[in-house]
Amino acid sequence: MSQYDEGHTLAGWIGVAVATVGCSVLGAGICIHSAALIVAGLAVTVASVLVTWTLHLTGWGKPSGIRPRDQWGMRVRDLSALEGHPDCWGCRLAGRGSGRGRGRRTAESEAPVGGAAGAAGEREPVAVGAER
Repeated sequence: MSQYDEGHTLAGWIGVAVATVGCSVLGAGICIHSAALIVAGLAVTVASVLVTWTLHLTGWGKPSGIRPRDQWGMRVRDLSALEGHPDCWGCRLAGRGSGRGRGRRTAESEAPVGGAAGAAGEREPVAVGAER
């Protein structure tokens, strides 16, 4: 048996269901040459992305990687989503979490590390072709 729960989450299933409806409406619009159905199908398909993202941010998605077996159920809410999942583009777009240290900046992360600027061994950036 796999060590992953293979993405069986409420966010995933609802997102796929809404996208399926959107693609079906879009396909029907293409088949019967209806601009209104094509636009509606595209709108529902885009809405599926937003619905999935919203559900993920509210804890009904899952972080990447292996989760403990007791968290594999679809009805289990992931409370770590409120702080953001590491390396998750959805969380980073919402301003949560940090993708390997590149997330939201805090006063602590903006403080210089290791002494004053211009210390021995540090160089100033110079434009290519500029004189020193």
